Amino acid sequence: MLASTGLTSTPLKAQNLFEPVIFVNDSAITRYEVQQRARMLTLFRAPGDPAQLAREQLIEERVKLEAAKTMGITLGEDAVRTGIEEFAARAGMDAEQMIATLARSGVSAQSLGEFVRAGITWREVTRARFAGRVSVGQEEVDRAALALSGDASVRVLLSEIILPVANVEDAEAKQRLAARIATAETEGAFARYAREYSVAPTAQGGGRLEWQALSELPQALRQVALGLAPGEVSDPLPIDGGLALIYLRDIREGAVPEPKYSAIEYAAYYIPGGRSEQALSRAARVRAEVDTCDDLYGVAQGQPEDVLDRVSLPPEDIADDIAAELALLDPGEISTRLTRSDGQVLMFLMLCDRTPALDDEQPSIEDLTGFIRNQRIQSLADGYLQQLMAEARIVEP
Repeated sequence: MLASTGLTSTPLKAQNLFEPVIFVNDSAITRYEVQQRARMLTLFRAPGDPAQLAREQLIEERVKLEAAKTMGITLGEDAVRTGIEEFAARAGMDAEQMIATLARSGVSAQSLGEFVRAGITWREVTRARFAGRVSVGQEEVDRAALALSGDASVRVLLSEIILPVANVEDAEAKQRLAARIATAETEGAFARYAREYSVAPTAQGGGRLEWQALSELPQALRQVALGLAPGEVSDPLPIDGGLALIYLRDIREGAVPEPKYSAIEYAAYYIPGGRSEQALSRAARVRAEVDTCDDLYGVAQGQPEDVLDRVSLPPEDIADDIAAELALLDPGEISTRLTRSDGQVLMFLMLCDRTPALDDEQPSIEDLTGFIRNQRIQSLADGYLQQLMAEARIVEP
């Protein structure tokens, strides 16, 4: 009888291991998936209770994957493999090393793959859904660049919430609370959270701070503030002993010192005839045809190459008369006051762009643009996920 019991107990346990323990809409999450994810989170030293965090992650992932399926977004195995390589690289490993390390602790390669698949798929969903709705203007990037370099008088009007985290067990609950606060859509909603939960001295005033110079904020907080539009809440920010959230009520740019530029890009289209009526008439027609420097290529098409110059130079390398004209222009604006060849050629001068000079420690223009765009996409994605979670049918038998 003992032998018989031993023989039948193994398949029963295996069967129970794959028993559904959570239903998300029409998708089941098994006990095995929860155990695998909890082991993985333990190895990753994730804060909080690994079992509870595993359940929460798996529920969110099912909701995210269902949204992806609705949009027709699927991820191939090659993309998953690339994602595992990138994930492993952040831990100083390659994919095979990470898979082997997890396997020694009982985590399968499939479980790691599904974890990575969900993350990358959601990234594709948010890009497809929101990237076209988010734009970052040159003025915003320039303001951010100048503000981070300390050369601009940018002032921000913020509200704050500080959530204390007493211990590891408390961290999980505070993360959930912070995620809920981050969905606040109005200043009033944020203020109510501040009065109820914040331990900052500003709590009773709804977390409201006075106007302050952006340059006076810590470097990391400057970038977060610049990534917000008025009316938006930051993601939770880890601080010593707790979590912080900020709400941007307004932003202003005061008197700005003369900006410094690392390069100025301009185009010069040369029209024979100097300042003759015919040449000026031609310049007027070109002006009506172009909005950007790129448009001048079409104007110059079929003409000798030397009829159009487009250059990007440090300010000190630009001829004095051209530099003086460019100083009067905004990108896309035109001057026809200069001539060349002893007045025989009219210069149709157009400013293309200016690149602010940044210290080596400051992020590049491309990084700033990407940062601001990603912050806004993330904010929209968080709200979308909250909506999906609220609409989902989640049953734990």
